[in-house]
Amino acid sequence: MKNELSAEEIAWYQRDGFLVKEDFLSPGELGIWREALDEAVAKRNGSKLPDREEVYGKGDNDDKFYYDNVFEQLINLWQDNEKMKKVMLDERLGQMAAQLAGVDGIRIWHDQALIKKPWANPTSWHLDTPYWSFSDRRALSIWVALDDATYENGCLFFIPGSYQRTTFENPGIGKNMGAIFTTYPEFKTSRSVAAPMKAGSCSFHNGLTIHGAHANMTPGYRRAMTCAYMPEGAVFNGIQNILSDAEFNRLKIGDLLNNDARNPLIYSQQK
Repeated sequence: MKNELSAEEIAWYQRDGFLVKEDFLSPGELGIWREALDEAVAKRNGSKLPDREEVYGKGDNDDKFYYDNVFEQLINLWQDNEKMKKVMLDERLGQMAAQLAGVDGIRIWHDQALIKKPWANPTSWHLDTPYWSFSDRRALSIWVALDDATYENGCLFFIPGSYQRTTFENPGIGKNMGAIFTTYPEFKTSRSVAAPMKAGSCSFHNGLTIHGAHANMTPGYRRAMTCAYMPEGAVFNGIQNILSDAEFNRLKIGDLLNNDARNPLIYSQQK
C-alpha cells in the first residue's frame, strides 16, 4: 500500500479538496479487497445495512427509482464481514485521512461499496457530508477503484476548491445532473476535473467537495470500495442517516459521536 503522503500531496488536497493516488494498492492487496467485497456483497443479499434494507435520507423521494439505478450501495460491510473489517480498520488508512484533514484522530463513519452495474445512470453532482449525522468541514472519504474507472463506465469528477465555499445544503442525487448549481450558482461555470483510475488506485475527497460520476455506458461493472471518515470529537447534528432508530432516539443534538462499536477510532496521534 502506498500510504505515504508527501507535503505536495497534502497541499494539493487542502487546496482542491481531492487527491488521486495511482497504484495505491499492490496487485496482491487489490485481490484481497476484491475477495472481501465479493464475500460481503454475497452475504448481504441486497440489504444496504446489516440491520435493514434502506438508508435513512437516501432513495426515499420521487427520484427513488432513478437513484436505485445510479449504483448499488452497501454500507458498513466491515460490521458483518471479517475480511472487510481487516481492510477497513487498517490504521494506515486512518493516518492518511487524518493527515489530509489536518486532525489528530479519525473514526470510521461508514464504509460503502458503490457498484455501478451495466448501463447505470450517472451520479449527479452532490456533496457527502450533508447526509451524515455530524457537521464537520474536515470530514472526508477514500474511494478505491476495484475495477478500472474510466470515462466510459463511470469515473469520478470533481470541482476543484469547491469545498472551501460550499455549506451543508445539498439537493441530493437525482435525475438533474446540475441541480446542485441552483444551490451553488457560483460554481455553474467552473471547470471540472475527471479522475479516471486504474484498479487499485484511489482518491480522497472532502465531504463538501462537489463531485459526481459518469453513467456506465458499458456492459461491465464498475466497483469501488469507499469509506467516510469522521474527525474525532464530532457531535450529533440531528440527522439519522445510518443510525438505528434506537441510537437516533437516544442521542441529543450536541452529543459526542464516540461509539467505538459503531464508529471505531482507527487512528489517533494520542495512542
